[in-house]
Amino acid sequence: MDAKAAEAAPAQFGLNEDQRAIQAMADAFAAERVAPMALAWDRDRHFPGATIRETGPLGFGGIYVRDDVGGSGLGRLDAVLIFEALARACPAFSAFISIHNMTAWMIDRFGSEDQRARFATKLTAMEWLGSYCLTEPGSGSDAAGLKTRALRDGDAYVLNGAKQFISGAGDNDLYIVMARTGGEGPKGISAFIVPRDAPGLSFGALEHKMGWHMQSTRQVLLTDCRVPAENLLAAEGEGFRIAMAGLDGGRLNIAACSLGGAQAALDKALIYTAERKAFGQKINAFQATQFKLADMETELQAARTFLYAAAAKLDGAAADAGKWSAMAKRFVTDTGFKVANDALQLFGGYGYLHDYGIEKLVRDLRVHQILEGTNEIMRVIVARHLLGE
Repeated sequence: MDAKAAEAAPAQFGLNEDQRAIQAMADAFAAERVAPMALAWDRDRHFPGATIRETGPLGFGGIYVRDDVGGSGLGRLDAVLIFEALARACPAFSAFISIHNMTAWMIDRFGSEDQRARFATKLTAMEWLGSYCLTEPGSGSDAAGLKTRALRDGDAYVLNGAKQFISGAGDNDLYIVMARTGGEGPKGISAFIVPRDAPGLSFGALEHKMGWHMQSTRQVLLTDCRVPAENLLAAEGEGFRIAMAGLDGGRLNIAACSLGGAQAALDKALIYTAERKAFGQKINAFQATQFKLADMETELQAARTFLYAAAAKLDGAAADAGKWSAMAKRFVTDTGFKVANDALQLFGGYGYLHDYGIEKLVRDLRVHQILEGTNEIMRVIVARHLLGE
């Protein structure tokens, strides 16, 4: 692990030797296999499936999945360290690994032993890549209002509906789909494991997005899509609970991706302001620049401390872990975007050019304030906890 990464971990969390080794391994992989290609992947809108699968032997296919199905059996703080390190090379790459891990964890945590053996083992090895399918064209923040329907038909379920903004759709091998098996509201929602070759499963056109260009994003279309009844995850009516449980960890993961991307932006800004000259001196000699850099560092360290504390809460199954996950997601993703945007400003016109890598970070980090629950919804969650208390 380099000195900057070691310096970044607040002492009160006392990262142990194993955690520092995990962090160093993720840093090394990101620097060698991701960072050199990140701008090209973004420019060409290339999905680097082969490089993603290379993370399997490192244990990144099932970071917090139990080891009897090939998982690494690590904690949420360990995962945060990994996603932060990967995101310093490319936030979109790191976020994709996060979404895959949400899928693997859901099957490991809520699946039957047969489902764990058949599906989780392939996901942890990165033999299969997984997607999480909750959002629909008409239900984003109102997730409990989803309309996709699953009807029992003998020894199968027949699914009809559409899912929106699905990362990896069309490229990935397995989809956890939330569909309605009962009445309106969250209690009528169930979760299904849908392999890519399921009859009636198809995908929409590739979406052209502001950022996350290396990830394919499409609609997942279910037209009389038949899946075996044994692919029901847990029991009927458990889908919304499963989805929300997955989002607590997913919010920490995406916050870690913001943190890593923003750290990369600050690192670039430190180098650039030490080299660029204006009015006869390096621009980091100007007090205005120094104050801006100091604020960026302070804000990032505050975000890092908050995120690590929230991860420790989730690891410890604290009663208020959900509130802390929501608070951390809101605070860290807002901070990450601000720091990256401030870095672009320090670069001036050069920050707007693709080759410098700053504008990519700004574009990639912007969506983190929207996905895994918008930051407005995070405020709703925190307020409900406060008023409930």
